[in-house]
Order: sequence, then structure tokens, then C-alpha cells
Amino acid sequence: MTTDSTGRAFAELTAPRVTAELGERSVVCLPLGSTEQHGPHLPLDTDTVIAERFAHRLTAHVAGRHDLWVGPALPYGLSPEHARTPGTVTLDLRLYAELITKLVDEYVRSTSVRSVLLINGHGGNRGALEALVHQLRHSHGITACVLHPAALAVGRVPIGGEMPEVHAGVLETALMLALDPDRVRLDLLPGKEFADLGRRGAIGHLVLDRGVTWPWTSDDPTLSVAGVIGGDPRRATPKLGQQLISAALNAGMHVLDRIDTATSPGTSETLRRHHGPHT
Repeated sequence: MTTDSTGRAFAELTAPRVTAELGERSVVCLPLGSTEQHGPHLPLDTDTVIAERFAHRLTAHVAGRHDLWVGPALPYGLSPEHARTPGTVTLDLRLYAELITKLVDEYVRSTSVRSVLLINGHGGNRGALEALVHQLRHSHGITACVLHPAALAVGRVPIGGEMPEVHAGVLETALMLALDPDRVRLDLLPGKEFADLGRRGAIGHLVLDRGVTWPWTSDDPTLSVAGVIGGDPRRATPKLGQQLISAALNAGMHVLDRIDTATSPGTSETLRRHHGPHT
């Protein structure tokens, strides 16, 4: 996969350079995606592209202020809501949690870093990751944080339209038009109406209601049109995508400022005394 290379790709380092380049104030960034349906117009690796490309852009955006290194992206996640659609590959919850924990464990073991930033491109990963960062902090004595680029952006840039953005709609399509436009095929979208008040109500009840959690699926016609749960992707533009990315990058700078404060020498030592050395 082509990335916005900034010379900060962890896997491109030689072993001696790892010791020379990464210290306790460095931050290892792990892009987390998925392989799942994204309608007829976006590729299966959309979430992985968003996470990985954003991670590399973030390293450039914060260069000179934060020492951020991007590890290889994880292209599989928790996608049971799309499992009935061809092409979706999903992990189960236990395996996913063990995999993320083991990856973080190995980065902490093999480097001097005390901070890990998980950049998540898939909404279905969110619940597990929220629990995991608490566990990682207590088990490893490190600063751990999850950054969700799409969610960071959507609250700062108006998208418009009547439909909430859940999956493969205006939001993700705009991001892909800015990050990997050659693989966006708007011409393959069906000539159907995406804005529907009945579908909007169903999305609110089954997907977005914070008072109850339902095991919804993206092939449910009360929620989606051709796997799209959101506004008409044809309203997406590269300009909107760039605005969303810029907003998320600026918010990401503040996230890294907080990580830097949390891993200052005094704070880092306090964490180690409280939790003990990780073995």
C-alpha cells in the first residue's frame, strides 16, 4: 500500500537505528483498520487506508514537536456487522484483544518507548479498544490512547445532509477521495435514494442509540442501501475530505501534547512505581 511517507515508518528502520532513533519520549503509532464491505464504490481496505494514511500525515504534521513513528497497519478488525457480505474478513473479540495486547507488548519490549497511539479507522473496533487502553496502561505502565480520525473530524467540519454518517457514506467517501481517489468508484453506486426518514429512524434506534446496543447488520434494508449507512456518497468531494483531514490533524496535535505531558519524566516514573516494571 502506498503511504504518505515521512521517513517515520518503524518497519523501514534497521535494528541499530531503532536504538538510536527511539527513546522514552517517542510515540509508536499503530494504524488499525479492517477488511470489510464498503458499498459498491469503496475498497474493502477503506478503514485501513484511512488509518494508515492519516498516521503518516500526522507524523508530518507534528514533526519538530513530537517524535512519532508509524508501525505497519493491522488490516483486520472486528467486523461481524458486515460478515454476511462477500469479502468481509473479521476477527473474533478474544483474538483481536490478544493480538493488540501482544503487538503493544512487543513494541514496548523491543524499544524504549513508553507511549503507544492506536489510530483506529474502523468504528467496530472502538468498544474493544476503549477497554484495552485501560488494560494496557495498568498492565504495562505506559501511556496508551486511541485516536479515531473520522470521529475527530466529523464534529469539527459540517457535512450536511439528513442522514447520520455510519458507514461508506459521505464521510468515508470524502476521506478516500482525499487519500486514495483512484480507488473510489462513484459510478458504481445504484441510482437509489439514500436520504430516507424511515431509514434515519432505524439507524438512530439500532446503531446510534447510546442507551441500548443491538447486533445490527449492514445488509439490513431498513438501515442501508447497497451497504451504505449514511448520506449519498455522491455528495462527497476531495475538498471536503481535505477539510476533514486537516481538522483531525489539528485535533491530533492536541492529543499528542497530552501524551507528551503524560509521559514526562516524573509522570512516567510514577506510573512505573505504581504498576511495577513490565516483564
